[in-house]
Amino acid sequence: MEFDIVIIGGGLVGASLASALRNTGLRLALIEGQPLPEPDSGWDSRIYAFTPGNADFLKECGAWQRLDLARVQQVEEMRVFGDTGARLNFSAYEIGAPELAFIMESRLLQHALWQGLREQENLTLIQPAQCAEMSLQDDAARLKLKDGREIRAKLIVGADGRDSWARHQTLMPEVPTPYHQHGVVANFSVGKAHRGIAYQWFTPEGILALLPLPGKHISIVWSVSPEHSAELLALTHEEFCARVSAASNHTLGELQVITPPAAFALRVLNLAHLTKHRLALVGDAAHNVHPLSGQGVNLGLRDVRELAKVLQQRGELDCGDLRLLRRYEQARQSDIMSMQLTTDTLKNLFVNDNPLLRTLRNIGLDATNKIVPLKKMLVRHALN
Repeated sequence: MEFDIVIIGGGLVGASLASALRNTGLRLALIEGQPLPEPDSGWDSRIYAFTPGNADFLKECGAWQRLDLARVQQVEEMRVFGDTGARLNFSAYEIGAPELAFIMESRLLQHALWQGLREQENLTLIQPAQCAEMSLQDDAARLKLKDGREIRAKLIVGADGRDSWARHQTLMPEVPTPYHQHGVVANFSVGKAHRGIAYQWFTPEGILALLPLPGKHISIVWSVSPEHSAELLALTHEEFCARVSAASNHTLGELQVITPPAAFALRVLNLAHLTKHRLALVGDAAHNVHPLSGQGVNLGLRDVRELAKVLQQRGELDCGDLRLLRRYEQARQSDIMSMQLTTDTLKNLFVNDNPLLRTLRNIGLDATNKIVPLKKMLVRHALN
């Protein structure tokens, strides 16, 4: 089998890249290792916040139009609280925007993307299939699958997540740095209407984010120590609800679990290079960030937007030419580094018992809340 581009990984990032290249005339293949779950009426525990800029991109891909918008929640305001009463509010109204973000379930968006992929004329879906070997050569990249099939391509794109097989095969030496925190996630029904408001609390126990879902439902991400994570997962649902309710100052009234809590280890990954000759990495295969900003998937989609643009404007260059791929890498470095620095700084600043830092961080929140031009600048940057 011979292609121009082979994408490894059919999650949100890989699938959106294939969709973005649908009208280019390039011969594409997408390799996905798992059968895709069909959406159902239950809630997916994997919830993402998408910026308006990425929502527009998903509309260009045709995926947004296939979504059940009754399962998509707009965020119109965000309220951030320090650990001594300081607060910072962001509002779409303040900058004349209709929303700050859209919240939706991963499974629903993936299904919408794959509906389009199955009809895409320049795309071959290889699924389920597992990669076994990869070599990057001067004239082409070569892949061998575990079932013995061999594939030749001008470019391999690794979109296979934080434990990327593609990254490991190419001897990129950097390894993730653990944060020594776990992200505890769960979905709840709530007693009070959330009114499209997202909340975040910086507490001595960790960083708790509440994301609004359609109806009287929310999703949480609670960044805590591994020991605290284990304790939370061992609680009964009633005890867990009580802990979340107390940590969020009972803001949304009585909570009831609708998807059981789960946890994953948090880490940061910063690669010196996102590309090699005939290889490009996108999404979590290329970078990991702390979830406190909710920007991991948005970084990945911005990778896709940039890589698709570079490939479409390649002129006479080969898709896998390192000179071309470096354009993508250089265009993405600032955004990735900025997000990693911001989340890393906030995590270290707030998960810290130093009394001086505690005072300074809360003064900083209150001061930022009072500087309207600064708040507007931060919000507009987050809309991309």
